Amino acid sequence: MFHVRKPRKAKDPIRRKRALSRGHETPAAADAGEGSGAATARPSSAQSEIAETKIVEPEIVDEDADLAPDPDLVSELPPGLSHDEDDPPGELTLDGVAHRDAAADDDSVADRGALVPFDPLSRYLAEIRRFKLLSREEELEIAKRYHKLHDPADAYRLVTANLRLVVKIAHEFAHASRNLLDLVQEGNVGLMEAVKNFDPYRGIRFPSYAVWWVRAYIYRFLINNWRLVKIGTTQAQRKLFFNLRKETDRLEAQGFVAAESQPRLLAQRMGVKESEVREMQDRMAQSEVSLDQPARDGDDTSLLDVLSDSGDNPEQSVAREEWRELAHEKVERFAGTLKDKELEIFRSRLLAEDPPTLQEIGVRFGISRERVRQIEMRLKRRLKEFLKAEVSDIDQSAG
Repeated sequence: MFHVRKPRKAKDPIRRKRALSRGHETPAAADAGEGSGAATARPSSAQSEIAETKIVEPEIVDEDADLAPDPDLVSELPPGLSHDEDDPPGELTLDGVAHRDAAADDDSVADRGALVPFDPLSRYLAEIRRFKLLSREEELEIAKRYHKLHDPADAYRLVTANLRLVVKIAHEFAHASRNLLDLVQEGNVGLMEAVKNFDPYRGIRFPSYAVWWVRAYIYRFLINNWRLVKIGTTQAQRKLFFNLRKETDRLEAQGFVAAESQPRLLAQRMGVKESEVREMQDRMAQSEVSLDQPARDGDDTSLLDVLSDSGDNPEQSVAREEWRELAHEKVERFAGTLKDKELEIFRSRLLAEDPPTLQEIGVRFGISRERVRQIEMRLKRRLKEFLKAEVSDIDQSAG
């Protein structure tokens, strides 16, 4: 729906000046004339309206549209174009006066229209400053109460009072992550876990206990997000991931610069295998490559299509299957030569996926476990001799 906005009166300093030069008095002069009884010629109402009024062309305005100016565009207005204090919102005048904000600030138009930088970390630090720190007595009292009642309000008080501690610990790992707030977030999760597991009756302050949980969660976040493919999946690999660079720098500072001797020395210092050190060095030195990316520019062939298959080829698969069938046939023929205790021990101890213990078999047949072990060893020797007699090239086939 549209309506025509009425033209409004605008102040015209040029016409006002001309009117005064023609003998029209100012408001101050008019007041003085009334006090002295002097008669002064006044313009007619029609002439005054013509002299003081500027006709503005009516414009078609959308009733549903927002007439307020965009603050981001105010700084781009021509010089001297600003909001007038007496004008309603959304209208501009050429009076050279800066527009007045709703908060009644005295900033300039350029300052109001400029983009203000926003730092999430600074905002977060300002937020956590609002939470009051706990004294040792208050901390112990709240921790004991939570340990007994598990009240979420007590847990909230312990967590919020130690948010500054998490930020301090996260700063220790700032060089390892692009976003410090990610480390702070993971550290806060560790802080909440520390609240759940804290025992206030062990004589240890909560921050001293929580620091280990916070570091553990930050460590886990770093190692899981360092690469798309996880680098450390075992305890030894995680130890290498976090200490390899530090130990390498320490060796280089001591003069051990040779790349050939470094892995051996690092393995000795860190208590791991030399092969694990070399593997971790290769992992950390290389970057990920997507198997779906084109092998060459302008080619639809991906890297996955040109990788060699490490599995058996069709010929090897057929040969392996034939050998498996032959071995099964020969073993069954050997079992046909056994009976009673020997057959039972052969099937339960040598062919079963989950064999019983020697003691269990001895109890079943009423013999000692040593006797069962002797029968088992004799069966193994007989089977080996039987297979050599039946299959002359068994060594080459098994290989």
